[in-house]
Amino acid sequence: MMESPLFSFTILLLVVLTVPPIFERIKLPGLVGLIVAGIVLGSDGLGLLDAKSETMKLLSDVGKVYLMFVAGLEIDLDEFRKAKGKAIGFGMMTFLLPILTGILVGSLFGYGLNAAILMGSLIASHTLLGYPIATRFGVERNPAVVATIGATIFTDIASLLVLAICLSIHQGEFTATSLIIQLLGLGLYALLILFGLDWAGKFYFRRTGEEESNQFLFVLLAVFLSSVGAQLIQVDKIVGAFLAGLAVNDVVGRSPVEEKVTFVGSTLFIPFFFVGMGLLLDVSSLKATLTNNLALTAALVGGLFLSKGLAATIAQWVYGFTPTEGFTMWSLSLPQVAATLAAALAGLNQGLLDRAVFNAVIMLMLVTAIAGPILTQRFARQLQYAYREAEAASPTIAHTFVAYPPSRVLVSVSNPHKETHLVETAALLARQGEGAIISLKVVLDGMAASEDLEEAQSLLQETQTWGSNFDVPTIPVLRLDDNVAQGITRTAREHNATWIIMGWSPTTLKERLLGSTIDDVFWSAHCPVVVMTLLEAPTEIKRILVPVENLTPQSWRTIEFAQLLAQTNQAEITLLHVLTEPQSPAEMEAFEKALQEWLLWHEFNLAINIETIVDDQVSKAIVQFSQDYDLTVLRALRRQTAGGLAVSDITTNIVADLQGSLVLVAEPLFREN
Repeated sequence: MMESPLFSFTILLLVVLTVPPIFERIKLPGLVGLIVAGIVLGSDGLGLLDAKSETMKLLSDVGKVYLMFVAGLEIDLDEFRKAKGKAIGFGMMTFLLPILTGILVGSLFGYGLNAAILMGSLIASHTLLGYPIATRFGVERNPAVVATIGATIFTDIASLLVLAICLSIHQGEFTATSLIIQLLGLGLYALLILFGLDWAGKFYFRRTGEEESNQFLFVLLAVFLSSVGAQLIQVDKIVGAFLAGLAVNDVVGRSPVEEKVTFVGSTLFIPFFFVGMGLLLDVSSLKATLTNNLALTAALVGGLFLSKGLAATIAQWVYGFTPTEGFTMWSLSLPQVAATLAAALAGLNQGLLDRAVFNAVIMLMLVTAIAGPILTQRFARQLQYAYREAEAASPTIAHTFVAYPPSRVLVSVSNPHKETHLVETAALLARQGEGAIISLKVVLDGMAASEDLEEAQSLLQETQTWGSNFDVPTIPVLRLDDNVAQGITRTAREHNATWIIMGWSPTTLKERLLGSTIDDVFWSAHCPVVVMTLLEAPTEIKRILVPVENLTPQSWRTIEFAQLLAQTNQAEITLLHVLTEPQSPAEMEAFEKALQEWLLWHEFNLAINIETIVDDQVSKAIVQFSQDYDLTVLRALRRQTAGGLAVSDITTNIVADLQGSLVLVAEPLFREN
């Protein structure tokens, strides 16, 4: 039974489901837990999984390809284009200095030039494990952070290029002619993938319209076709996967298709790869590396920290960044996960790297995967503090915030017993802008019987009655569509809606795997989307709690909605800022001052309280604080990934534990010009 592929797959699912949350609870990255689980379940442990079995080889290969594809897909090309000069400059520095360091370390420990160069390329790239932390602190658009994100493209491509050349040299006779042919072949293949897939993807997406399932399959085909093509020209498959990620980046953009592609990978295949990495670790060999070859491991880890730090210092001096920005660049460029592990495994399989180097790279990954995010959190907080001081003096965020007046509020209705509060909320918002309610009922085309249409018409008539109670005109819309989410967003655009209101529905297994209607509306709506579950009528709400983590336009959207709702019945609003560790009085004062300046700039005519508390369990603190309030308004965050693994979301934890009325507000991804 243990040799059955089904048994192995079941064990892997159990590990992926249970192990990462346990390690995240003890403040360790989930991917570390997956590698440890691989060691425990491998030949040196319980022996439940075999790294040499065809099942594990297939799943690990798919995960490795998917990991490099997601690494290319998650790079924000728009941000790269905005700061491509600084990004390329820092990319060259943070690539060349580590690769020279790696060559020096390899030579000192007796490795040949080819192996030493590959060792250098292993520490030259970086994985943006700390990027979600920078986003959480609201500094992701800082020029230094943008330059570091853009540098990822340069370092990953250059590292994979070095890998391809080193493996080619190792597999055959090295001549200048063969090197030139290899480089030309790789260059032509890269152009074919980057421009050919980009053109083919845009053409296919235009022809298929909103057929997300076929688009999803097209993206998967592009990934594995590129990987197979790379092997045909004697290049490792991870090079083709990364190029495919960059190629379809512009095609899928930040869309539901991208979310589904990354979700499937980060949920299944990429974690399988990390478990497979653990299975490949020989415990006795790892122990020998830490005892007999400890100097090699220390040299690689120390060389990485020093070379990345020197590159960040030079970039700081050249581009005029502050010391805090320089330290942030350093911390973001430290983690070695995606390209490093994939390249190290390729080198080991081809015999170019020995087991000692592979084990040292695993230790390097463990150290940097833990230290990088910790340092990023520290420096990003300091960077946010400097940002707050500047914002307090001149609240530029207020000027970049796009207001959506509540003139035309679309409310999606489905259940007459649950939609009264939704329509009442829409009426309260629309009444302030002297606008109207657009009550929408979407019926799936091809599945609607005559009684379904009659029931829908009856429900829409009831919404007109509810709206008239607030002296707000109601426009009933019955729409036949093949997709509920598309019907909502298309109607919103056609009627020029400024807000969309939806009810909260239980999440099913299908919605978790394929995405729910709410998720799809979040991704494609042109205006703010409000999802709510109210335990009492909106006119009875007197106390509103709005947790505020940082000063970003997305955070202001929740405050805007709370103010619009509170104005109707003069409700009290409290802005709650939860700190995970104590800050100086000056830092806390800077945040509150910037917040007050923004409120004054927007002429909020209601008294708003600002509360700051310290608690390392943010979600639990918010849930506890919300018990004294009638309504909690949260920002809806989309799923994020780092190193291919899903990042835990504070909002998700709050939603799971909150007992009172709740509103989630999503900022539109695509604004109308």
